[in-house]
Amino acid sequence: MGIVIYRLYEWVLLKRIVILPSHICFMITGEDLRNAPEKLAHVAHWCRDVNRHVAGTGITARGPETIEGVTVHISTSDPEEIVPFLREIRKVRRYASLVMYPEGHEEGGTAGIEFGIAVGTSGRDEIVSCIRSMAADGMMPDDVDEEAFERCLTFRYTPDLVIKTGGYHLTDFLIWQSVYSELFFSDVNWKLFRKTDFLRALRDYQARVRRFGT
Repeated sequence: MGIVIYRLYEWVLLKRIVILPSHICFMITGEDLRNAPEKLAHVAHWCRDVNRHVAGTGITARGPETIEGVTVHISTSDPEEIVPFLREIRKVRRYASLVMYPEGHEEGGTAGIEFGIAVGTSGRDEIVSCIRSMAADGMMPDDVDEEAFERCLTFRYTPDLVIKTGGYHLTDFLIWQSVYSELFFSDVNWKLFRKTDFLRALRDYQARVRRFGT
């Protein structure tokens, strides 16, 4: 009976979602990955299901009609700790193309959603790298503007929705790009994070009026 009720609630949540974020960023820790590496593929699967649902409604909503990309930032001081879990990580390719950072190596996979894994990447380091790059190019101070800065970024997208599981402490990942992102904090930790929790985050995003800092 519990499973039936759970599936019914999932269906009710999904039915009400018509507005989607174009890009989603999950922030997890190395411990989260160790506890539930399979969750990455689950998230990719959920995104594919949601895209198919919204496409099937025939409703033209304001904003993006599909989730185009997902980035999962794994906060760790030792990027090598993901190595034992690469087999699980690569299962993402069943549902999306896979890009691994900082190497930027792309794995094969289903066309559609681009799923990025960023390991131990610091937003502060990225900003410092941008400044060094502009200096190396001999750019004059008067020529430095937002457009020039953003051309130097490693991650050249702005996440519409940032999801942090298991607490309220964000990392500095995408510190420049996420300044106007909607934030969703879930008390549920990564291992126990379910599709219904993901759908709640999408429902919460849909209900917000985005002002982009204005």
